[in-house]
Amino acid sequence: MEPTLRVLGIDPGSRRTGFGIIERVGMRLRYVESGCIRAGEGDFPGRLKTIFDGIRDIIRIYGPEQVAIERVFMHRNPDSALKLGQARGAALCAVMDAGLTVAEYMPAEIKQAAVGKGNAAKAQVQHMMQALLRLPGAPQEDAADALAVAVCHLNIGQTLARMSATAKAAGLPAGARYGARRR
Repeated sequence: MEPTLRVLGIDPGSRRTGFGIIERVGMRLRYVESGCIRAGEGDFPGRLKTIFDGIRDIIRIYGPEQVAIERVFMHRNPDSALKLGQARGAALCAVMDAGLTVAEYMPAEIKQAAVGKGNAAKAQVQHMMQALLRLPGAPQEDAADALAVAVCHLNIGQTLARMSATAKAAGLPAGARYGARRR
């Protein structure tokens, strides 16, 4: 039986928080589920509770082993950045409440790992997730972004594991950085 790793990717938003769940089965990626938690237009604290409850329910239903989330970047509008940060915080609290650890990635890092271009457009992310995960249609934008977060996490994790194995085979001490000079 091939080893399986299930990852939840989260694309936080104050009105719509995307989620995507994929598994790595051996060396293959397998789509599990994706969608959006729609927090709506109500009072802001109520929307944060909707995000918290939604992520908590997704974790309970799908049982991810690892979680990855997009980091907040500064928007032109500081109020929007603060709301996005609070929505992200609600999602992170749900993850921590479930006892899971979380990895964080910048938007350009996610696009680079998932699409091959750090400045990829939303449509490119949707297309790549459809092709990579063999979906019958393009996922909704926020769901596609969340799937890309999960793909990024698995790709980076796989690369780090390979680098660690290479360093070990080369006799470098544990924790040695790739490309570090010996003294």
